[in-house]
Amino acid sequence: MGYKSLFFDLDDTLWDTYHNNKECLEEIYVDYQFDRHYDSFEMFFARYMPHNLKLWEQYRNHEIDRQTLILERLLYMLRPMGINDVDFTLKLNRDFLERTTRKTRLVPGAIELLEYLRPFYRMFILSNGFREVQQLKMENSGLAPYFERLILSEDVGIQKPHREIFDYALRCTNSRRHESLMIGDSWEADIEGSYRSKIDQLWLNPERLPIHGFVPTFNVRSLAEIQGLL
Repeated sequence: MGYKSLFFDLDDTLWDTYHNNKECLEEIYVDYQFDRHYDSFEMFFARYMPHNLKLWEQYRNHEIDRQTLILERLLYMLRPMGINDVDFTLKLNRDFLERTTRKTRLVPGAIELLEYLRPFYRMFILSNGFREVQQLKMENSGLAPYFERLILSEDVGIQKPHREIFDYALRCTNSRRHESLMIGDSWEADIEGSYRSKIDQLWLNPERLPIHGFVPTFNVRSLAEIQGLL
């Protein structure tokens, strides 16, 4: 297929966001004594996770801004405790984000795949994540040396899945559309977005979720499968 440029999503494609963030939230749950208000951490996390995912979807669709996302994902957990303090919430968010930069758990097979691909492709990260944490997450987890550039939606002013960020990524890396492949775990942000941008797609789909509307170029359950495709 003649690919030369590979664009990777970072969170839950290479860096294990789910488990790393869950670990950080459990540390915060203990350190801030939230057990005085919630019966268990699992109850706390079960409340947090779907609300956080909904807010990220709204952020991708430009329905809310970054500040609203940051505040509302934590205030949603704090209000049942009688806490509605914006300054405290922002402090808690800074603590949470700083903790995430120290976590190094990767999606299984990440380093092995990147070692395999590095001699043959130019590789870039294309992420909706926040500027102050994404580079540190990559450096501390050992991902940074494999990538020529980190492209963030905050720097572009628009998030995946909108076509403009994919067009920008092609321009700023001097990559050709037909020689590029987007690799990610999010159907909406990574796969639909690159499809609409006429870039080939590789969907990391470990749960074998159903396909909606079109068949992606590749559909794999694990990073290890990619070595047999590229």
